[in-house]
Amino acid sequence: MMSRPKLMLYVQNLLGIGHLRRAAAISRAAVLGGFDVTFVSGGMPIPGLDVGGARFHQLPPVRTEDDNFKVLVDAEGSPIDDDWKARRRDGLLAAFDEIGPDILLTELFPFGRRQLRFELLPLLERARARVNPPKIICSMRDILVTKPRADRNQEIVDTIEAYYDQILVHGDERVITLAETFPMHERIGHLLSYTGYVLTPSEVGDSGEGGTGEIVVSAGGGAVGRVTMPEVFRLRAKTSLGDRPWRFVTGHHMPEEIFRDLQARAPDGVIVERSRPDLPAVIERADLSISQAGYNTIAELMAAGTPAVVIPFEGGVETEQRLRADLLAARGHLQVVPESDLNAKGLDQAMRAALATGRRPMSDVGLDGAERTAALLRDILKPG
Repeated sequence: MMSRPKLMLYVQNLLGIGHLRRAAAISRAAVLGGFDVTFVSGGMPIPGLDVGGARFHQLPPVRTEDDNFKVLVDAEGSPIDDDWKARRRDGLLAAFDEIGPDILLTELFPFGRRQLRFELLPLLERARARVNPPKIICSMRDILVTKPRADRNQEIVDTIEAYYDQILVHGDERVITLAETFPMHERIGHLLSYTGYVLTPSEVGDSGEGGTGEIVVSAGGGAVGRVTMPEVFRLRAKTSLGDRPWRFVTGHHMPEEIFRDLQARAPDGVIVERSRPDLPAVIERADLSISQAGYNTIAELMAAGTPAVVIPFEGGVETEQRLRADLLAARGHLQVVPESDLNAKGLDQAMRAALATGRRPMSDVGLDGAERTAALLRDILKPG
């Protein structure tokens, strides 16, 4: 009996949890596709993450101090130093040596996570130096935060050409191509494969509770919803739909004081919850979804077809949520309210327009990205 090929999947979430949840969905599909998967996570842990039976290897956690992504801090909030970096690098290299993967997959790098070069470049060097080196794959979302500096884009291309065998873009060319957000795409076009969008379904069984007849407001992991969600909560009563049942799901990383404040001020007909592992199912049942425009949320909305209003996160240097939202709004699949224009009138108009459009699942967009990724990983190991 042939042994299962070994996949080492590296993911680093710095602010939200979207990257981690998408990587977990790919892990589950890879396990089902016959891989022996080791899931290596470098970010803050989140409860109940389902990696499909893969071995879970937690590196000493690191996160960004704020949405500018300039300062990295450890689990206690202290800035990391060179000694800390060296210890984590050595631990990552030891894990690689122990796993001995046939495929090394880095989520986002080198298109992002530049702050982690202290461990990722040594990891790539270690992989290439093996007698039988693994295939090295980049796994990336549909839209990049465009780099304004030409030297940074050149650095990305140089790293790809030095180490990488393939780039898997978890999007659909019918929505957006890499050429639209990466100016040097022609240099790497021969390595690209589009997988379709990766769905991140409920991490536990659907409880069947909540959503039906409701307006559901969610903020992903909650790390970047600390302004938007309280504002939607405040504006709710000023809209024409204020007397409908509302459910606010703040996310694990919403500051505790904000969560408690919303809970304390919630009137009858308004539910405030910290998290719902079955949130995709809750949103699918809802009459209307109000959310940000992160990758995972948008993929879930495309699959469910729930009428939707999105308020894209545009803090720091982030551009991808607004671009994704505008592309889908142009196709008539959702309504966009910019953060800077969030007021009762604009929110009310967007909600009513979304409800008037009705349910519209996107059957013309690939939504089997996890399964397609597993198949492409199998293909890359085939001789010739």
